[in-house]
Amino acid sequence: MRILLIGATGVIGSRIAAEARDRGHEVTGVTRSGAAGTRSADAGDSSAVAELAAGHDAVVLAIAPPRDGSEPSAPLLAAGRGVLEGLRKAGVRRLVVVGGAGSLEAAPGVRLVDTPEFPAVYKGEALAQAELLELVRAQAGDLEWTYVSPAIVIEPGERTGSYRRGGDQVLADADGRSLISAEDYAVALVDELETAQAVGRRITVAY
Repeated sequence: MRILLIGATGVIGSRIAAEARDRGHEVTGVTRSGAAGTRSADAGDSSAVAELAAGHDAVVLAIAPPRDGSEPSAPLLAAGRGVLEGLRKAGVRRLVVVGGAGSLEAAPGVRLVDTPEFPAVYKGEALAQAELLELVRAQAGDLEWTYVSPAIVIEPGERTGSYRRGGDQVLADADGRSLISAEDYAVALVDELETAQAVGRRITVAY
């Protein structure tokens, strides 16, 4: 499979790139800076995305909102719109989005980001990721999209190859912990790329 990976050098993006390449897939990495051997492009530029996506089987969007104190939603949504339009221009239908956990339901009808205990420092980023999910749901009906939310806690760790899949609700283990390593998140995402079991919906992955 030929995969265009936008955001290839981040904590999660770099692990997706490694996992996909280890399985024999061809990965074209894209970053804004063009660092570490990646191609340089702004995800919000649909023409640039289309040029890079041409000839690929799938696109993975693995970028985070800005973390410099600026308003996080507008840049992330601009990237989302640019990628959707870029895929259409390139004739590529498969899109997998690295999403956030804040839009998962902590209780029926209650998003995690809206609970009183959600950390204020992460709220802006979580709301931006939730808006990206809604954008994809509303505007990507003509594409084969999947949005992959991690567990509440995702951080670098061990690749075990084991995880559970869920839908729109937070997944937790028997002790009430919701976590996954970035390595096993990458395993789950590449599994979805290969199997396309969750086209047109959001999934979550956790231990």
